[in-house]
Amino acid sequence: MSLTFLFMPESAYGPTNNSIGIGDILRRRGHRVVFAAESSWKGKLEALGFEEDLVDLAPPPENPDEQDAGQFWKDFIRDTAPEYRKSTKEQLDTVTKPIWGELIDGAKYCEPQLKAIIERVNPDVIIEDNVITFPALLTTGKKFVRIVSCQPLEVRGADVPPVFSGLPADDRSEWDDFRAEYDRTHRELWSAYNEWCVEQGTAPLPDLDFIHEGDLNLYVYPEILDYVDRRPLGPSWHRLDSSVRETDEDFTLPFERRPDAALIYFSLGSLGSADVGLMQRVIDVLATTPHQYIVSMGPLHEEIKLADNMWGAEFLPQTKIVPQCDLVITHGGNNTTTEALHFGKPMIVLPLFWDQYDNAQRVSELGYGVRLSTYTFEDDELTGAIARLLGDTELRERLAAAGEEIRRRDGLRKAADLIEQLGQ
Repeated sequence: MSLTFLFMPESAYGPTNNSIGIGDILRRRGHRVVFAAESSWKGKLEALGFEEDLVDLAPPPENPDEQDAGQFWKDFIRDTAPEYRKSTKEQLDTVTKPIWGELIDGAKYCEPQLKAIIERVNPDVIIEDNVITFPALLTTGKKFVRIVSCQPLEVRGADVPPVFSGLPADDRSEWDDFRAEYDRTHRELWSAYNEWCVEQGTAPLPDLDFIHEGDLNLYVYPEILDYVDRRPLGPSWHRLDSSVRETDEDFTLPFERRPDAALIYFSLGSLGSADVGLMQRVIDVLATTPHQYIVSMGPLHEEIKLADNMWGAEFLPQTKIVPQCDLVITHGGNNTTTEALHFGKPMIVLPLFWDQYDNAQRVSELGYGVRLSTYTFEDDELTGAIARLLGDTELRERLAAAGEEIRRRDGLRKAADLIEQLGQ
């Protein structure tokens, strides 16, 4: 039986790529897959075989065809980059709260558009991969799936660290203080949004959460990093150990790999790479090492100067590059973190904002990589971490075995199976 699935991912690359991966499996099974993505993705999803029925999250620009996919968030991150030098607690007021504010404005702006899209598409199942409730997705009587492709501390619990904090799991000394600051900075914003959602016909939001649960709830995180022993989840929740899309083009190294050098992938994500100063600082340090690098340069690639031991481009097929590498240097976005473990690679994590600190801390405290202070690391801290991780044979063997198990669990098809079953 052919079903109709409507995906609404967050405009950033991580959630959209996750939805593309799952949607591609459903499309290849003969189902109709429609994306109600943000309008800057026009043409990019259709090229992958999906239908597009797109939304504007703000008044459209004068020349929408010239706007890059996810451009709004790239601009936002670039403009707020100075705030990333602050602690996670300080960022609650200057980064985290403004992000929620922008998300709320977008949800309110597109509410009538979403209602019209749902009426046109008439989906059997609606799938949202985002961090905020869009009431239209919940109030039309359709089955609803929530995907958490951010770090799973988004699903709160008394015995796990507070989300966005980057605090250790085994030291609770700062948890209450951070939660109190989150309440102080977010209570008024949350209360107003909760009131608006209820006015649109939803149930009240969980306290200080900006999104409801679904009929089915999926989250992307490997079991080896997960918190389920500390925060058990209900029967509607299912973990996907990974969700690695199969739509990336193949990648052949554009240079000869030296047998005496490691191959390392460096990416701060589509958003973090907009901080050109940080990108150049890391690149300049990596240039002093004997290794070879592939660099995801991002939207401001023309302003970044690579060294002789590097090759890079604005966009790269990450899922085809990481398997060929020995180490990943990342901002700690959930997609890159889970993909690195999917392929069994150790990580050096340089977190910037949002849930990246939580991933950096989790990878570090469980011994699968190194967390560094993004803006204040010493050169020898980075080069020393590279040397240690490349030289740790036991860790590399353990990660290779973990990656093999993660791939065997095939989270991509598990997600497609669960969503398909919900629609039947």
